[in-house]
Amino acid sequence: MATRHGLRGPSFRQAAEEYSDAVGGVISESSLRRLTLYSGEQVVAWKAEEAKRASAPGQRGEDPRARRVAAKDPIGGQANVSTDGTMIRIWNEGWKEVKIGAISQVEVEPPKSRKTDLSQGTLLGTAEPRPSRRDEDPQVHLSSHSYCAGVWDADELGRHLYAEGLRRCIDQVEGLSSVNDGARWIERIMLTNFPHAVQIVDWNHASGRLWAVGHALYAEGSKQAKQWIEPRLDDLWQGKAWAVVGDLRALQLDQRPVPDEVRQTPGYFESNLARMRYDQFRAEGYPIGSGTVESGCNNVVQHRMRRPGRGWTQDNANAMLAGLSELHAGRFTWAWQQIHQPQPQSHPYF
Repeated sequence: MATRHGLRGPSFRQAAEEYSDAVGGVISESSLRRLTLYSGEQVVAWKAEEAKRASAPGQRGEDPRARRVAAKDPIGGQANVSTDGTMIRIWNEGWKEVKIGAISQVEVEPPKSRKTDLSQGTLLGTAEPRPSRRDEDPQVHLSSHSYCAGVWDADELGRHLYAEGLRRCIDQVEGLSSVNDGARWIERIMLTNFPHAVQIVDWNHASGRLWAVGHALYAEGSKQAKQWIEPRLDDLWQGKAWAVVGDLRALQLDQRPVPDEVRQTPGYFESNLARMRYDQFRAEGYPIGSGTVESGCNNVVQHRMRRPGRGWTQDNANAMLAGLSELHAGRFTWAWQQIHQPQPQSHPYF
């Protein structure tokens, strides 16, 4: 219970006070910090060994049917993998990136009739409300999330994410997607670890790039900006990303005094055409948003790790992130049992 308070509390001091109030005893801030970090270090060591075992080359005599990582909360049917990064302060080093991966169950339901989406404004040239683009789409829900996070480089995240994927049995699912922001390092580790996954650029990131172009061409919030942006969003939604590329190239943004992100937008779309087939993805019931991992950045990482102060040492940060990942996956008790009462596993070739 003390470790759980140490992970949940906004600080070790407040966590110690809440723990003492809950159990009627007393625990010092330093003792609770030590217990929390020790447990996290045990999870770090366990997961590192597991990631090494999962990614090791096949061994002579190894049974190809044997699972290198024991199943926990296996996903059946359809799954999604998303990754992202967020910053925390590391003591004496400044801001460093935490890379995080999220694996989720995907459930698809038939379309439901929906009311007109007034937030989309009105149809151009008319007073009629604009219908939502999602009116005819299947409803896609993501649930049963699990996480892995650390102050890692891309390859280290890839190893841990692969092991977590084996734990969730996503190598056996009927359909696997990977929705991300279009970063090249993410594409690389997804291709390495889950080559069968359908890679998709997050809709909000893609549409956000078009809004940035429109606002660079016209005043932000202006009617002219909206009139330029909406038809391109319609093309993108309907799977015509190639038409969007043509429109962007015609603007000759490289010859205009615009921000670098805007100037690079034609290349961003052109290099991601295969991952922007939104009409196909929607029809096949794939998610097109990476909100689960973005929520993970906030709930798993930032809520506890981005607090006023001098920051964390990298080792302590990784210990906390290991514990927080299990806590927010709903596996805290199970993880505690693994590190304090390890179950014998047979891996004779490792």
